[in-house]
Amino acid sequence: MKVKERMQHRGVLLLALLTLLALASAVAKKKDKVKKGGPGSECVEWTWGPCTPSSKDCGVGFREGTCGAQTQRIRCRVPCNWKKEFGADCKYKFESWGACDGGTGTKARQGTLKKARYNAQCQETIRVTKPCTPKTKAKAKAKKGKGKD
Repeated sequence: MKVKERMQHRGVLLLALLTLLALASAVAKKKDKVKKGGPGSECVEWTWGPCTPSSKDCGVGFREGTCGAQTQRIRCRVPCNWKKEFGADCKYKFESWGACDGGTGTKARQGTLKKARYNAQCQETIRVTKPCTPKTKAKAKAKKGKGKD
């Protein structure tokens, strides 16, 4: 009889623990929703501007948002390797780099919009280029080998 009572106590404690965890999770989700709308805000449709770095052209900065007559500034960060042509708030999925174009000395790839953060105005597809990398290391090693003979 004592074993059965212990099992019942364990079951009740386990149920209480699971209920407590579910409640804590629900409270955390509610806090996240409050943060997105702004502190003490009843506004739903916030319009956010671009992230403007505090110094230079990358790093920590601020983003200003408006909703009706309300305005807010939140901290944000612009990565230092971002491409200025399409902005730090437009996230793209890129294909592999294409072959080197001998005429221009560049190679290209295309990106498709994956996510536009803070209602940013982003192009659906973009094309980026970069210079072809010359294979100087292989040539330099070949010259060194010939010089030793």
